[in-house]
Amino acid sequence: MRNIALRLCYDGSRYHGWQVQKEDITVAETLETALMKICQHPVKTVGCGRTDAGVHALRYCANFRTDCRIPIERIPLAVNSRLPEDIAVVDAIEAPEDFNAIGSCIKKEYIYKLFNSPIRDPFLEKRACFYPQHLDLAKMQRAAEGFVGTHDFRAVRSVGTETKTTVRTVHWCRVEKEGDLITISVCADGFLYNMCRAIVGTLVYASYGKLEPEEIPELLEKGDRRLTGPTMPPQGLYLNRVWYPEPVGSMFLKDL
Repeated sequence: MRNIALRLCYDGSRYHGWQVQKEDITVAETLETALMKICQHPVKTVGCGRTDAGVHALRYCANFRTDCRIPIERIPLAVNSRLPEDIAVVDAIEAPEDFNAIGSCIKKEYIYKLFNSPIRDPFLEKRACFYPQHLDLAKMQRAAEGFVGTHDFRAVRSVGTETKTTVRTVHWCRVEKEGDLITISVCADGFLYNMCRAIVGTLVYASYGKLEPEEIPELLEKGDRRLTGPTMPPQGLYLNRVWYPEPVGSMFLKDL
């Protein structure tokens, strides 16, 4: 049986996240329905992580197993012909037998977009968080540096999926601005439920002086969710990059 890894991107605005659910439409369910039509048998995909309702993915990995002999180079076009316009399979590769989109992932990068302007942009309504109050980038970046390293991140997680440990390693946390658009990039070996959105909310609090940037390590040590910033809205969040061992890794290095 073949193990196929897919690279996809999607606008999550009208989906209730990645994971298949009983009543709500999800990205995984939509993809599996398209794959079933191609493969002529039920398909179960494994995604590289859960994305919540309204969250987007610029690069996302999923794998599935099939006996279908369709040539690998034909899979993207074949699947896309049966997908809605807000989901696209951009590449496919034959993965090793033991490859698993979530278990084999080395690290991920999420980005969060804040449209920081007194006037909203209607074209960014579902693709960036509109934030009209002035934000202090210098304070936000100082606070961001406090999240880098290996820490217990329970102070910036929401109640949700249980995990064996809340310890994660953040490789970088950066704040950049271009025009009125602020982008926060967070790369880690794994993310807790709502961790990235809570980190962004904490950076916003630091901008206002509701907490000092230098307090971040102490707040992580205390592990009290009530002491950190709010969970920001989902529409500004994107899964931006994922890293894998070869041969799947090469598929995500290409800029398509």
